[in-house]
Amino acid sequence: MPYTPVPPARWIEPLTMEDEFPDSPLTTEPMLVLEADTLPDRAQAMIGIPYAEKSGRTLHLAVVAPPWSTETYPLVVFVQGSAWREQQVGARIPTLGAVAERGYVVAFVEYRPSSVAGFPAQVRDVRTALRYLQAHAADLHIAPGPIALWGDSSGAHTAVLTALTSDDPYFSDEPVDAPSPEIYAVVDYYGPTDISRMNEEPSVQDHRAADSPEGLLIGGVDVLDNPERANPTVLMTHIGEGRHLPPFLVIHGSADRLVPFGQSILLVEALRAAGQDVTFYKIAAADHGDPSFWKPATLDLVVDFIESHRPAG
Repeated sequence: MPYTPVPPARWIEPLTMEDEFPDSPLTTEPMLVLEADTLPDRAQAMIGIPYAEKSGRTLHLAVVAPPWSTETYPLVVFVQGSAWREQQVGARIPTLGAVAERGYVVAFVEYRPSSVAGFPAQVRDVRTALRYLQAHAADLHIAPGPIALWGDSSGAHTAVLTALTSDDPYFSDEPVDAPSPEIYAVVDYYGPTDISRMNEEPSVQDHRAADSPEGLLIGGVDVLDNPERANPTVLMTHIGEGRHLPPFLVIHGSADRLVPFGQSILLVEALRAAGQDVTFYKIAAADHGDPSFWKPATLDLVVDFIESHRPAG
């Protein structure tokens, strides 16, 4: 029999949010009942947070945090890889919610793609985002103090370079002495390190041509024919003797078909030669960004590394 609307039997004025809300006495049979468990225990996300206007477009952050409360939490900033093209900024939100649930705010940074702005725009954007996060920490439940920086693929290249160039005005759209959080740990998932040497190992794509991701990054030119453009992108050129850098965790699969495994070897050996603290894991036979990197055991390695280096207090 179809439902027939009827006039209300009575009218109850809306309550205020401060009123104690009554439990409904209504029932029907049969009716199954679950007891409410109102303790928050899952990460929550805020997406589409605008942090800057650059090159005629608005750049955004996404933030994932433990269940909202009056507490604040240490910050981990994640830069999503994209071959320096348009990012899917929230692609790892479901996965890295597990990191947030361990007591961290995880912020995801959008950078300008190479089609909009070439190198070093991506590094400059991350640095702008770090300053925004520091300035709005209280609104985002971020504890004051140093941060950890993490990226995968081109996001790892950007994250590492952000850490290596903190005092270089070329890599900042703001004055280098503008307030910016200290970086106490860097996590590099299978990032490029020297774009001029990526074709030295097997790969499923050309890394030299003007229309390759690497060529587009430096302005749509041949990588090997334009060393003056390519060299500033090389991570190892920014590691100098006597510098104090944060500890690095580098993880790379040995069957990576997009960013050759040897790219991480170059970075790790340069850091070691400069006396820097670096931990390196090979994931045997793992491909570029495959599920091995996002399994609980691997994420535990990352969080343990971050926690072991996080300054007290």
